[in-house]
Amino acid sequence: MKTLYNKFDKKLIPGLPRVLFEGRIFVIQTETEADKAVKYLMDFPLLGVDTETRPSFRKGVINKVALLQVSTEDTCFLFRLNRIGVPDSVRHLLQDSKVLKVGLSLRDDFASLHKRGEFEPHSFLELQDYVKSFGIQDMSLQKLYANIFGQKISKGQRLTNWEADVLTEGQKLYAATDAWACVRLYRELESLKANHGYTLSIVPEPENNVNAEA
Repeated sequence: MKTLYNKFDKKLIPGLPRVLFEGRIFVIQTETEADKAVKYLMDFPLLGVDTETRPSFRKGVINKVALLQVSTEDTCFLFRLNRIGVPDSVRHLLQDSKVLKVGLSLRDDFASLHKRGEFEPHSFLELQDYVKSFGIQDMSLQKLYANIFGQKISKGQRLTNWEADVLTEGQKLYAATDAWACVRLYRELESLKANHGYTLSIVPEPENNVNAEA
């Protein structure tokens, strides 16, 4: 029986063992490569998705989304949208109604992707909404993964340059881990629900130590 928490204590995360995607990673930099990747991905019933955008340190400047990550349980494709935009094959994947695509903060991802190309998203599942049925209030991927698996997803690469000529190994692992983690979370939660294999622990709210004046 697994214990889940309605809120995971963020202070515990640094002490958890780190998790990284251990499967295959392919960087997609041409439309031809994108077509082949999508053909491969369409054979899977469940995919994890995420995006990355080059951070802007200037007020009022927002960069377009640079990377779309799409992962199975053992293979992740990193589509470099800053180079190829949203090809027809990628648009087809995003609009397909047969393949379930799981992500987190999807509204933000959709808004970013729409600036690269128009599409109508179909068969997407928002983890932030899904976990509410378990009584979980955590919203971040890092806290959700720590809650469900007791492991830490490092966020150290988040503010790196996602439009660099060559992505570093650290960037590729970070990007792939985020998309793959969505697949793992969904599968584990589905299993726990089907088998009634969890209990929910309610973490008490911190006491308000403000002393009232006499």
